[in-house]
Amino acid sequence: MERCGWVGADPIYELYHDTEWGVPEHDPRALWEKLILDGFQAGLSWITILRKRDNFRAAFAGFDPEIVANWGEAEVARLLQDAGIIRHRGKIEATIGNAQAYLRIRDAQGFDRFLWDYVGGAPIQNHWASLAEVPTETPLSRQISQDLKKAGFKFCGPTIVYAFMQAVGMVNDHVVTCHCHEGVSRLR
Repeated sequence: MERCGWVGADPIYELYHDTEWGVPEHDPRALWEKLILDGFQAGLSWITILRKRDNFRAAFAGFDPEIVANWGEAEVARLLQDAGIIRHRGKIEATIGNAQAYLRIRDAQGFDRFLWDYVGGAPIQNHWASLAEVPTETPLSRQISQDLKKAGFKFCGPTIVYAFMQAVGMVNDHVVTCHCHEGVSRLR
């Protein structure tokens, strides 16, 4: 079975690639969680985040933005002591602010709609022959990044946003030889 070349032979990566990556996600809370985790990944490998994902979920109240939005310095201090997550003050504080921004967007139009409207509600279907063709950012990821920042989000640069778009299926970037490409393309 052929997979995208970034997967390697790690069972955690294989499972993530085969069951989550590129599958269109519309649950607003799950979208927020994935955006936050992509922000924590900045400067690190994605496998590091995957291995700590359950710890992040426990530390951040199941990624419930209603709860996280009300946190302050006491919670930041607690999280900075949690060896199960990435202990980066800026990313932790950004997560709290991002929860507040999420709630504003959710209340104004819905977080899922806010994001999926950029792609007309359906994933962009790419047909890359190799990983070398897959971009790290696009004009669309730059626009979404800019709009998220205007809304109050942090740690959401264009590269992070493009990785997020790939992860949540806003774009199908499985290479055409990957066993997931065709199946994901039918999920639109």
